[in-house]
Amino acid sequence: MEFYEKLQKLRKQKGLTQEELAEALFVSRTAISKWESGRGYPNIDSLKAISKYFSVSLDELLSSDEALTIAEEYNKRKETHFRDLAFGLLDCSVSMFLFLPFFGQKADGIIQAVPLLSLTAMESYVKIPYLIIVFWLIIWGILILALQNCESALWLRSKYKVSLGASALGALFFMISLQPYAAMFTFIFLAIKALMLIKWV
Repeated sequence: MEFYEKLQKLRKQKGLTQEELAEALFVSRTAISKWESGRGYPNIDSLKAISKYFSVSLDELLSSDEALTIAEEYNKRKETHFRDLAFGLLDCSVSMFLFLPFFGQKADGIIQAVPLLSLTAMESYVKIPYLIIVFWLIIWGILILALQNCESALWLRSKYKVSLGASALGALFFMISLQPYAAMFTFIFLAIKALMLIKWV
């Protein structure tokens, strides 16, 4: 008997609806429905809660194949969580460009290092793209950190691509406009993200 069949049987033996079981386990009714239809497995904590609630061992709930599948899913989830954390923090860390002297500007024949917010002796058609790139990366980093549990297919497909694209665009634009420090840091962040994706592909 598969896990989803055992869960259905245990729930019905106790005379519970999916809603009532969901409340008892502190999960959504959708999660119970998903597990009972065989479209997924609970995480480790939910499995322990199910085991305790129905007074059955994990060995009774899961076959060896199912236990292996859950372990693989758990490891994959941990890797994704770590990658999201790294991407989000790297993207948010470009906020230092706003306050630290990463940009050069010419004043009275001398090149001074200034933060992006203090960059005044520069044409707006150059400064505005700087600000757009930096704020876009910060906002995207916040979204990656905030939406770690989002399972939307569109979000899962695009979150790393947009982050990489914005970093690549930033590094390129900073190089073309002769801002070596900003270009170097943006490129380093881009390289770290690319290596992380290559490692887990």
